[in-house]
Amino acid sequence: MQPFSIPVRVYIEDTDAGGIVYYVNYLKYMERSRTEFLRGFGYDKPAILDGGLLLVVHTAQIYYRRPARLDNLLSVTAQIHKLARTYIEFQQQVLRGEELVCEGLIRIACVDAETMKPSALPASMYQQLDQSFRLNTES
Repeated sequence: MQPFSIPVRVYIEDTDAGGIVYYVNYLKYMERSRTEFLRGFGYDKPAILDGGLLLVVHTAQIYYRRPARLDNLLSVTAQIHKLARTYIEFQQQVLRGEELVCEGLIRIACVDAETMKPSALPASMYQQLDQSFRLNTES
């Protein structure tokens, strides 16, 4: 099964003086892809969950392979790599056609909004994501 993907066009505001995508913008592209992935499960504001819970970036491992440039059309994937009781780990890629531009492993933790301490993902969310994860690993 193909990973979830969104198209992203590179605009002038995404680039540095040399016309190359500024490194932090790849993280923004990946954030958009994860957000849309979760929106597909019915979470309109996926960073803010019911019950005073938040989804926050815990860890980001990013590998830059090739530069993207002004006006490139990219596709940004989001695929669950690991699902645990208190976090979701996404494997993500930024592609220009078939060419790998950037890839990352992003861990999103579920925390209590007041204490910022780890908390279990809501049961319904965990079940939905687990089913999707299992479908992707079985194919």
